[in-house]
Amino acid sequence: MTSEATHSFDRQWAELAEIGRRPATGGYRRYALTREDHDLREWFAGEAIRRGLDLTTDRMGNQWAWWGDPDTTPGVVTGSHLDSVPDGGAYDGPLGVVSGFLALDRLLAGGLAPQRPVGIVNFADEEGARFGVACAGSRVLTGALTPGHARGLRDGDGVTMDEALRAAGRDPEQLGPDPETLRRVGAFVELHVEQGRGLVDLEQPVGLGTDIWPHGRWRLDFPGEANHAGTTRLEDRRDALIGLATTVLAARSAATEHGCVATVGKTVIVPGGVNAIPSAATGWLDARGADVAAVRRTVRDVTAIVADAGGCVTEESWTPTTRFDDELLGRLRRVLPAAPLLGTGAGHDAGILAAAGIPTGMIFVRNPTGISHSPVEHADRIDCLAGVTALAEVLTALVGTTP
Repeated sequence: MTSEATHSFDRQWAELAEIGRRPATGGYRRYALTREDHDLREWFAGEAIRRGLDLTTDRMGNQWAWWGDPDTTPGVVTGSHLDSVPDGGAYDGPLGVVSGFLALDRLLAGGLAPQRPVGIVNFADEEGARFGVACAGSRVLTGALTPGHARGLRDGDGVTMDEALRAAGRDPEQLGPDPETLRRVGAFVELHVEQGRGLVDLEQPVGLGTDIWPHGRWRLDFPGEANHAGTTRLEDRRDALIGLATTVLAARSAATEHGCVATVGKTVIVPGGVNAIPSAATGWLDARGADVAAVRRTVRDVTAIVADAGGCVTEESWTPTTRFDDELLGRLRRVLPAAPLLGTGAGHDAGILAAAGIPTGMIFVRNPTGISHSPVEHADRIDCLAGVTALAEVLTALVGTTP
């Protein structure tokens, strides 16, 4: 990696560092259709303009920067997303976008003429932190999420995506599948920080993705009756939170029994007063695992507990096992023969595109902490640059180049 490329990495990382950063925690809050989102999109556009790329936006607002004309020949695309979970880390998403621009710089600096166009994408609302549906940008693009459903999604303050789009100066009626954009994508390779310890244990800086585990989200609603916390006898209470608390523990037990993972990471308590018995409680269950039957058994057991407590379960999203394209994976392995193969329990836009029939692969970069969706998420600079080199080699192989 040249000193110029290293400087470019440092510059881009520094420009992104303070956007949405929370000084108290060191984490990031970069939610869809907020000021932070606007600033990130402006940054992406600026990087595209800096390189003389053609910048386009699809019907969902995903940003695409192109070197070459994808309407003539479908191109090879890389990139990721720039949004975050609440108080998330710096690398989940942005590392793939920054690496995409740097890998393209390698091709440009080499004076090579690609035989296929090269694209870099910034997918909108991948984390679903504001409106509750992960990979909303790629789901709407591919038709996996209908525009009507997307526009009706609400954030924690009751603001719909429709209203947020209008506040951001965009027309919600433009939302919808975009087959014209998809036809431009001949293959997609997403680089992402690893969200686990696979590469740490294997002592390798980069790896190749094989598949994404099946995963889903379920809303758990429990009824109750508001009352005074100090004057209501225990036997007279209808405390909605009791059912939710019992379910949180049951989800952990069910996941342990069936060999997968399950988490209730978000709750809403009504009315939310310290001295008020909850009249309603809502939680969201995230369940995943390598085996689809195990995940379904876990959710079945949780559903039974919810029903016993008088609550109800609503499935908000479900993604079956997503296997990346075998032929593309074979080509990536020939370029990166030392890279180990890894499955992942984390969802990605790559999985949505793969499910839509686009040849898709993933490159993972080592995370020394093994922790993600947290301020301590990290990737060493030397590993990030190794990821850029790997991505540049992959792009060169896939687009075919001439001097």
